[in-house]
Amino acid sequence: MKIAYVLNSYPQPSHSFIRREIQALERQGLAVLRLAMRPGSAPLVDPGDQAEASKTQYILQAGALSLGGGLLRQALGAPSRFWRALKLALQLGRVSQAGVLRHLIYLAEACAVKMRCQAEGVDHIHAHFGTNATAVAFLAQALGGPGYSFTTHGPEEFDAPIALSLGEKIAQARFAVAISSFGKSQLSRWADFGAWERLQVVHCGIEPAKFAAPAPLPAGPLRLAAIGRFVEQKGQMVLVRAMAEVVQTHPQVHLALIGDGEMRIDLEAAIAAAGLQKNITLTGWLSEEGVRDELAASHALVMPSFAEGLPMVVMEAMAAARPVLATYIAGTPELVLQGETGWMVPAGDAGVLAAAIGELTQVPPARLAAMGAAARKRVMQRHDSDVEARKLAGHFRAACHRKD
Repeated sequence: MKIAYVLNSYPQPSHSFIRREIQALERQGLAVLRLAMRPGSAPLVDPGDQAEASKTQYILQAGALSLGGGLLRQALGAPSRFWRALKLALQLGRVSQAGVLRHLIYLAEACAVKMRCQAEGVDHIHAHFGTNATAVAFLAQALGGPGYSFTTHGPEEFDAPIALSLGEKIAQARFAVAISSFGKSQLSRWADFGAWERLQVVHCGIEPAKFAAPAPLPAGPLRLAAIGRFVEQKGQMVLVRAMAEVVQTHPQVHLALIGDGEMRIDLEAAIAAAGLQKNITLTGWLSEEGVRDELAASHALVMPSFAEGLPMVVMEAMAAARPVLATYIAGTPELVLQGETGWMVPAGDAGVLAAAIGELTQVPPARLAAMGAAARKRVMQRHDSDVEARKLAGHFRAACHRKD
């Protein structure tokens, strides 16, 4: 069986879970064609991402002339299918914030995807995120390409389900995947009751072998790590404000902010204004090994997000036997159990977050280690990449054997 993964930009440092999923599927014996519209915008510092880039075919690199030619060939070769797909593209574009013109570009991309899939003998298309990649897969199917499925992560899809035509994408898909029970509940809001049986939960996975020997907790004052893109929904600004309160009574607490993004300048300014340069380090993007090293040097992960799906960084921290201080949102409570594998706080409240960090400084090392061990056990049971890929491969095989 051959699967085409259709992605917007790939690989990306923050999307290493897609790489792990693809590689786990290949270990299951599936052939995977990687089709991305464009390369990722962030520098690729991880060797695994660099290797994935070399295996990926980029649709837009063919150029406008080639895409236009493919559009014309589809229109002339299968006019009824083309006009149906054009109608769908216009329908999607009219309700979307991206607009009609952008969806006509998606139609051209879909023509290219459909032709690549035919040439490569692809049996099924899978897209990640219910946004433009799924629109391309949807249109490729309408053009006569393979049937498709897609994985939603949140929060983007759940913030704008009507503008993204999420219900229509579910209705036309062979099946749709959520990464948590919370995510499945959100898909259920926009799917017809008859489609509920095609909604599946497949967790994002970690590779247990890469966390085979967790480092012991470091000695000394509390060290925290926070990992993610520097964007509003990740809540790093609230964390900086919380740290400004924490250091008033616990001046040795240190935070490593791992990642980068459009908010970096604002975060740097806030750190400087609060005089936190010695307490907060911005590391930039790190390789997977670099992230594991930072987790090993930390006592706990803090995740101050306003909106999420089910963050990979939480899984990675737990696999490294580190408890997690997270906000009570989306699928996070399915993994972080209050008082067992970590602590939960309301999102957006710097004072409450500061108080929680202050309390964390008083937790005995033996208690932290025990919570870290419980966290590791839970994530290994629920998020093994090979186990989850086996589930997904089963859904692919079942979908391909069913009549569309």
